Amino acid sequence: MTDDTEWVTPVQDPLATQTEPWLTDKVAVVAGGGLSGPEGGVGFAMAWLYARNRAKVAILDNDPRAAERTVKALREAGTEAESYIVDLTNDAAVKTVVDSVYERFGRIDVVADSIGGAGIEGIFETSVEAWDFAMELNLKSAWYLLRHAQKHMTEGGAAVLISSGAAEGRGPGLPYSIAKAALEKLAQGAAGTLAPRRIRVNAVRVGMIWGAFAAKGMSEEQREIRRQNVAMGVEGNNWDIASAALFLTTDASRWVTGQVLAVDGGGFAMRFAGAAGQKKE
Repeated sequence: MTDDTEWVTPVQDPLATQTEPWLTDKVAVVAGGGLSGPEGGVGFAMAWLYARNRAKVAILDNDPRAAERTVKALREAGTEAESYIVDLTNDAAVKTVVDSVYERFGRIDVVADSIGGAGIEGIFETSVEAWDFAMELNLKSAWYLLRHAQKHMTEGGAAVLISSGAAEGRGPGLPYSIAKAALEKLAQGAAGTLAPRRIRVNAVRVGMIWGAFAAKGMSEEQREIRRQNVAMGVEGNNWDIASAALFLTTDASRWVTGQVLAVDGGGFAMRFAGAAGQKKE
């Protein structure tokens, strides 16, 4: 016996029928979105992809020239964009700027935070001041941004925090890696807190990519060694991270929250060197 029932092809869901850019007329706030070097950074790449998806973009950065480079590029591409110069480690300053963004655009739909750095001394060699700054820069700045932006965010909004593969490293211990591990917990905690309002929060754990951040302190020889240590044998870049962030802050990931997505080419390469108990040839 055969079933000859005529079925309507089940493609009515917006995820199956989406044809327009994901963020038309929405507002994206990108912290650290300035263009600070010829390679560009993750923040700039996120701002560019949000603009490509027709969002209006607010660039938050402490470097006026870098912020203006991004705004100039976005405006030339036809996007409505503004720059806001702010010390993201200053809670009061962050509140003032976030309120200004809301007053200017009337809404906040996406929050993307790419701030990070410092804290690369050993945990028992670093100073108290350096430790505190690493926590301010890598962890508390994101908390400041989220705690003020969420008040203005619309239902269905989303936030993404940029973490690092250092968060899962076993050591040696660095304030940077500890702060990034805490950042991932912040994303998970914020996701649970904001879920009743249908606001999603996720994190992207960045692998060994090449961009302005890496280029500041790495020679071409070091870069090649690092590439060889990626499981896929291919170096990532800012766009790999930004595209993941875009996914996590659009309705394409509407049922994803509280997650940490590793974008790392498979992680550190484990080259096979035999197995315990394996018979010698």
